[in-house]
Amino acid sequence: MPDELDLLRGANPVPADGPHFGDGPLDHDAERRLNRLLHGGGPFGRRRTRWMWSLATVAVVAATALALLLVGPNTAPAVAAPRPLLVQAGSTPVPLARMAEIAEAAAADGSPELRRGTHVQTWSMGMSEDAPPITLPVERVVRWRADASHTELVVATDPQHPGRPVLSEGDDGTDLVEDGHVISEQTFGPSWSDAPPESPPPHDPGLLKAYLQETQYPSTALTTRELLDAVRVLLDHWTLGAREDAAVARLLADAGGLRPVGRVTDRLGRPGQAYVYDGRGSRQMLIMDPVTGAVLGLEDTATTAEPEWGLKAGDVMDYSAWMR
Repeated sequence: MPDELDLLRGANPVPADGPHFGDGPLDHDAERRLNRLLHGGGPFGRRRTRWMWSLATVAVVAATALALLLVGPNTAPAVAAPRPLLVQAGSTPVPLARMAEIAEAAAADGSPELRRGTHVQTWSMGMSEDAPPITLPVERVVRWRADASHTELVVATDPQHPGRPVLSEGDDGTDLVEDGHVISEQTFGPSWSDAPPESPPPHDPGLLKAYLQETQYPSTALTTRELLDAVRVLLDHWTLGAREDAAVARLLADAGGLRPVGRVTDRLGRPGQAYVYDGRGSRQMLIMDPVTGAVLGLEDTATTAEPEWGLKAGDVMDYSAWMR
């Protein structure tokens, strides 16, 4: 049976001269720095994100607009931000403390176990002062080997618009690519870092909190917003086991500020319980598996319009959906 790396490669094999991202290979450290900027907390972090994306989009607005016209109405790419997830009417919210109990019960036998690497689909809004916002959807699979080396495969894909062209951010700007287009496929040499998030996360809630603080905000106490950001970084590096899922659920329940709102169906069609944290200018929605208490996704939605960036209240700024 083919593994998920084979399925993601699909009909888009890596070119003979190596993987490409725009006109050159994707730099791993640069992607990690970009990911940190994308998920930086507060308005300053979001403004830095918009500034970075504006550099990539301003120069290619005309070319992108022309491409969208040429592909026709039946193959229109996913250029608009996805709509916020909707809570099912009449569904009963489950308190986060109860979800933590569910996760702890599910972890009684210690299975499944923690695994290094991740499989995640993300949607990130790119903004510019001179063009409407665009959505850059990708799927990323990172798998580690016994010798501490690892592979990383990144493809352009959007499950909300299967088979349609997808916008991809390259070195020269924003390109229109086929669904499933391989952006990058790389192998990295052995790494034995013992610093978070590279080191294995603990499954004790107190120790996990210290681990997450060192990961993102070593000099300040974690707010709930910052805790959610740190959990996102953790899940971008590790596929959590049942005991780690339980620790995350307990830590989030004890943090406060996340209110239960009811059942949702996430962007991969999975049932979940949703919890909302209202911050300044944005709202974060945490989606958790109602059976295991594992984190399925995080959604960041604007609650304040910023016309100079083409941002409307209710626009989804970014979304991550993690898989096993």
